[in-house]
Amino acid sequence: MTTGTGFGALDGIRVIDFTQMLAGPFCTQLLADQGAEVIKVEPVEGEDSRRAGPFRPEDELQAFGGYFASVNRNKRSIGINLKDPQAREVVLLLVESAQVVVENYRAGVMDRLGLSFETLRERNPKLVYAAIRGFGDPRTGKSPYHDWPAFDVVAQAMGGLMQINGPDRHTPLKVGPGVGDLYPATLCAFGITSALLRAERTGRGQFVDVSMLDAVLALCERTVHQHSFQDLIPHPEGNRHPLLAPFGLFKAKDGFVTLAAHSDAWWVKLCGLIGRADLVSDPRTATAQARVANRDYVYEQLELYTAAHTKNEIAAVLGGTIPFGPVNNVAEIMADPHFTARSMIVEVEHPGLDRLIAIAGIPVKMTETPGRIERRAPLVGEHTDDILAEIGIDATRVAQLRKQHAVS
Repeated sequence: MTTGTGFGALDGIRVIDFTQMLAGPFCTQLLADQGAEVIKVEPVEGEDSRRAGPFRPEDELQAFGGYFASVNRNKRSIGINLKDPQAREVVLLLVESAQVVVENYRAGVMDRLGLSFETLRERNPKLVYAAIRGFGDPRTGKSPYHDWPAFDVVAQAMGGLMQINGPDRHTPLKVGPGVGDLYPATLCAFGITSALLRAERTGRGQFVDVSMLDAVLALCERTVHQHSFQDLIPHPEGNRHPLLAPFGLFKAKDGFVTLAAHSDAWWVKLCGLIGRADLVSDPRTATAQARVANRDYVYEQLELYTAAHTKNEIAAVLGGTIPFGPVNNVAEIMADPHFTARSMIVEVEHPGLDRLIAIAGIPVKMTETPGRIERRAPLVGEHTDDILAEIGIDATRVAQLRKQHAVS
């Protein structure tokens, strides 16, 4: 890890982060990685996901586990009891000093706390206020489900992702990573930066609203045009593409590989590389349309080759020549020189351990303002004194607030 300031494109932007769990913290971490100063506002006892694990066996402190560590780096923490009137005044001072507020509570929670967008905007007209909710916020369009709680699995189901993902047409399947959280988070970070640009031009902030369901539907955009253009209700296609062939997953001797040779040019090249020139002239496989119509035969013929070779053997023949990649597990990812060259596996300190722990790196690369991982995820309230001093609250008052459990 490094220290210093001015390392990212968002240097000088202060974000007050009321988020929890995965979607909100991932959004604000994206901003922090690009240089924004993110102040994480937590309950005085800390956010629930601190206790989610996993923990290293030798970690007796257990201040937070891998879940929290992976989405809260580059942030400072202040513990605040938002239900305490005194603490509310602290929050208002914080907001006056910031350009962005982000929260992912259910609709109406911040309003009931006296911290609505409208209230905060009165104190800071240039404020960009962003919310990630399962079904969006009534300010931009009231969903009939606006007061339902939601998590990733709900968004994946209701947004249509599960219905097109699965081993066969009858079996919907949840995607492994929490894309119902992570994709809305990414869209929210985009919305925030867009709103910041406009606020800089006009002097007025705005409300940025991202629904987890809306985001998942946008991710599954193909299903909408398939239904509109073809009157289809798409179903799971397993590991194959419904419109292209070959384009998917193939057995190898020691696992699986992916390849895409759906165009006629790629197909001719693939067949030459694996010694199957006969497939170029076979009417069942000679054209892109024929290969889609005879997908089972195409995959069967290609697996005669792939299943007889290891992933490395196949890579030596196909890698760099046609679109190809082995299916990697995390141990293979950690050993892959691509991820080292791209700084995508980063080691950081962890409270309670005398060893470094690995987390995923920064996926957005920039030449002039590259961003960086400057600090580990914070302990709850680790920076309370410093943050309150920055907004003009003296040490005596901080001690009073802490004694009354308004802050930690």
